[in-house]
Amino acid sequence: MSTTMPPATTRKMLLIVYHSLTGGTAQMAQAAQAGAQTVPGVSTLWLHAAQASPPQVLQADGYLFATPENLAAMSGMLKDFFDRCYYPVLDRISGRPYASLVCAGSDGAGAARQIARIATGWRLKAVAEPLIVCTHAQTPEAILAAKQIGKHDLERCHALGEALAQGLALGVF
Repeated sequence: MSTTMPPATTRKMLLIVYHSLTGGTAQMAQAAQAGAQTVPGVSTLWLHAAQASPPQVLQADGYLFATPENLAAMSGMLKDFFDRCYYPVLDRISGRPYASLVCAGSDGAGAARQIARIATGWRLKAVAEPLIVCTHAQTPEAILAAKQIGKHDLERCHALGEALAQGLALGVF
């Protein structure tokens, strides 16, 4: 008599790389992580851009990149992460899914475009449109002030994290 064991479930890992100066992007990334953590079979690794490195990028099955908009671009710290990791992982993560979060003072499109161009070079697969939250901070004081992201926007971030994790868990991506 033989018994057939179900295949072992392979735990998937979602890497969340973020930078936040005034707290807005961190709140968005934390909400996305909370959403991802509701999905069985998926673990998350939430790292500040300065701490993320090529081995962690290679270990992950999917990615969420989160940045504030700085001068119509991604933050320098997230750019530094990409600069340090780009070539060491090039051609080794092709086809993996990603999404992005941008905490913007105006429109966030420039930052989102930069992330998309780098992800295209890595041959990652975008699984959602960039989620951009606009704080309308336009004065130096407002730009540098601590941010409080609203409940509706945090729910959107939560849903994105959950959807990205569900896709990983189900093998959809």
